[in-house]
Amino acid sequence: MGKEKIVYYSDYGAVGDGLTDDFPAIIKAHAAANESGARVCADAGAAYYIGPSTKTAQIQTDTDWGDARFVIDDTNVTVENRGSHIFAISSKHSPFAVTGVKTLEKNQKKLDLTLFSDAFMVAVDQNTKRYIREGPNQDNGTPQTEVFVLGKNGEVDERTPIIWDYGDITSLVVYPIDEESLTVSGGHFTTIANQAESRYTYYSRGIGITRSNTIIEGLCHIVAGELDHGAPYGGFFDISDCAGVTVTHCVLSGHKTYMTIGSAGAPVPMGSYDITVDRSANVTFRGCRQANNIHDTKIWGIFGSNHSKNLVFDAVEFSRFDAHMGVAGVTIRDSVLGYMGIHLIGCGVCLVENTKVCGYSLVSLRGDYGSTWEGEVIVRNCEFVPRNGAKSDVVLIDGSNSGLHDFGYICHMPKKITLDGLVIDDGNPPENYAGPKIFGVFNGQYTSGAFVEKYPYEITKEVEIKNLTVKSGKKYIVSDNLYMFRNVKITEK
Repeated sequence: MGKEKIVYYSDYGAVGDGLTDDFPAIIKAHAAANESGARVCADAGAAYYIGPSTKTAQIQTDTDWGDARFVIDDTNVTVENRGSHIFAISSKHSPFAVTGVKTLEKNQKKLDLTLFSDAFMVAVDQNTKRYIREGPNQDNGTPQTEVFVLGKNGEVDERTPIIWDYGDITSLVVYPIDEESLTVSGGHFTTIANQAESRYTYYSRGIGITRSNTIIEGLCHIVAGELDHGAPYGGFFDISDCAGVTVTHCVLSGHKTYMTIGSAGAPVPMGSYDITVDRSANVTFRGCRQANNIHDTKIWGIFGSNHSKNLVFDAVEFSRFDAHMGVAGVTIRDSVLGYMGIHLIGCGVCLVENTKVCGYSLVSLRGDYGSTWEGEVIVRNCEFVPRNGAKSDVVLIDGSNSGLHDFGYICHMPKKITLDGLVIDDGNPPENYAGPKIFGVFNGQYTSGAFVEKYPYEITKEVEIKNLTVKSGKKYIVSDNLYMFRNVKITEK
């Protein structure tokens, strides 16, 4: 066998002294490696300074950053130049549009389409709006969007089911899936935070991942230099338009929470993320943890997602899992989730197993999107510690839906909720605590037959409870809003 081709950053002029801006050399090194198929390696012990730039280093070959350090200095990055990733892990296969498929049906198993490889698909109907947000960050919704994995002969991956009906697809884009995996490993990254005004001007300045079948392992990212103001970040890891991404044994950081004015004209806390998954499928985070305190309420939740399917947390310690504009299928196992807990919008099965949840509720169904989960929630062998042991009432499934807002879809509570082997640590309750509640109030107006929903909310049909342990010894309560949940069947085994 011939000797493996390796490109080092120093081959293209990188100094690695932590003072010289090495980004131009880094860009050149990756461009050369992409052309030749060589692996890229950082120089051992190097410290690479990366200043303001609107350029991006394209990664299309295996890359090993080893023990190298990267300082991304955002203090002088202008709002106009904020949108460029430092690195982009991309495929050599270009996406392309398909015009011959005009319709899709919910749960459709096969498309009349033949491709040269398996593909990640994005279908959009611009004429139908979903996720019409309510509240301080209200909006007019987003076009109906579908993401799924398609075999080369047209079979839909069962882990990424079709969830909407499409009478008129306005665009269908094919992103070919590379057969071989690409691995990026190592590296210690420090972002010196921007000092911009606290507005919704999201900064990228991280690693964009649009290549399917990618592995990120052993990377560390921390944030330094945050002030009492700053613009938010859209994700140091920004995963989009791809499938089959695994992030393993990485350390990420939550960002400081700032206040701004929302679209309704009222002050709102502004989300800033270190991990964003958008229009992606079959994405797994394994053995990852947060560098800062997952229970610190001054730090925003580390993870957010939109329009994605089959997301997995496996042995992670993060401040939260959050599905904004819908996820189909969630698995959280062997993990610890901090003060922001689990926030869900979407469908399918949400399985939470062998996990400690320390949020305000065990599962929060996001009220700004109608608290909808069309499917099941299964909680198995978990521990719920409300607010990480601070004085707190205990609500397992929480959310809100007034029945008066059109979110662009019929809203559902989980049809069935299974609580199997759940331990509730309610050792620091408020005064007059009567016991843990399975459901929150959800709709304070819906307390009798006199209230009529304009947009009906489908209530849970069944709750199955097995091996429940309540440390206070108190019996559970269905809800403080007994009328709304009067028809829920509770089965104890």
